[in-house]
Amino acid sequence: MAGLRSWLFCLTVIAGSLFGAKAEIKFTTPVGRLFTYELLRETFQNDFEPLTKLYGPVGHLYDDPMTFKCNEQGFPDLPEWLRFIQRHPLDNGFLYGTPTSLGKNIIEIYAVNKRSYDTTRQILVIKAVPEKMLPYQAEFFIQKREVERVLPPSVQNEIKQDLQYLWSTQDLEIVNITNALDRGGRVPLPLAGHYEGVYVKVGSETFFSKCLESVWTTVHQKQCAAGSKGKAPEGCHFCRIPSNCITWCKTELFNLAKQKPEPPAPTVGSGVLEAGGDFNPPESPPSRDFFPDYMVTVIVPLVLAIVLCLLLAYIMFGRREGVAKRNAKTDNIQLYHHHTVHENAEELRSMAANRGVPPPLSTLPMFNSRTGERASPLHSDSIPLIMAQQDPYSDTLPRK
Repeated sequence: MAGLRSWLFCLTVIAGSLFGAKAEIKFTTPVGRLFTYELLRETFQNDFEPLTKLYGPVGHLYDDPMTFKCNEQGFPDLPEWLRFIQRHPLDNGFLYGTPTSLGKNIIEIYAVNKRSYDTTRQILVIKAVPEKMLPYQAEFFIQKREVERVLPPSVQNEIKQDLQYLWSTQDLEIVNITNALDRGGRVPLPLAGHYEGVYVKVGSETFFSKCLESVWTTVHQKQCAAGSKGKAPEGCHFCRIPSNCITWCKTELFNLAKQKPEPPAPTVGSGVLEAGGDFNPPESPPSRDFFPDYMVTVIVPLVLAIVLCLLLAYIMFGRREGVAKRNAKTDNIQLYHHHTVHENAEELRSMAANRGVPPPLSTLPMFNSRTGERASPLHSDSIPLIMAQQDPYSDTLPRK
């Protein structure tokens, strides 16, 4: 059965490469068995415009980086049982998971060419058919693997062969593969020799071997509870490739042959309530005075708001000195200078609309702004530009 599915997968990939990635690809997978589909970039490369039309030697194959986006048709995400992973745009993507119920899922796969930003779409139809559940299942943790390195069929066969020796049977099928991060694992350090880890679940119709039954022993459970990694039982080390070695303390066995007793059916009554006397409604609660609550909630904040408003009004309006009082405290020379600056500014604004008027008197040399008289340049020292404190006309200066 497993070999037949592998041949169907290979034929499907070859047909997709020959007829392009736009064809609809159909798969049939049994419920409770692992489904994997590799998104080959070479398949989608044929749908994009090759660079040979622009430049480059004829017959040269280009390997453009691509990113894949997958979702169920009519939905923004994938089904619950299906997951997708692609680490880098130069890597192939994988769709993997184990269907839990019957039905058909239509998956839309969008490939984006990161060089030209062209897109193409592929339709994947996955039909889940009924299959007998495997009664005996076991889950193993492989610490030195990552999920995208385990999904290729060749690696799955390597792991399956080691577990067949451990289980002492050839009738073994992979049920599920899960990333350790999806099970609450920690993200490893970005250093060599650090991996995320993978949980591999297999099943069989043959009961567990002696090696697997040792997981249930008290000695093994005490070793794992003490914090040790747990050594493989004697004669049960079948790890040919070091990266495929399992962690014994994280091994779990599931005996699904023992069916749980069904809960008892509910007792069907007559549908009429038994007589229990007359209905006595509860008494009304005692009356409560809400005036203190009203005082605290409404009156007190209102009084505080009025006091604050009165205080603010006194500060803003009652403490102002006024223009006359302010000018009385200011020196005459400072008031005269301020008045002169305002008059000159108004004169310049009135001249801004017409450039043909004569220059303002305030800009003429040695001009007295009060009398309008001009002094001779020879006697320029007799008339100061800014009036001093002893000016005889200081008492007649305007105070506005």
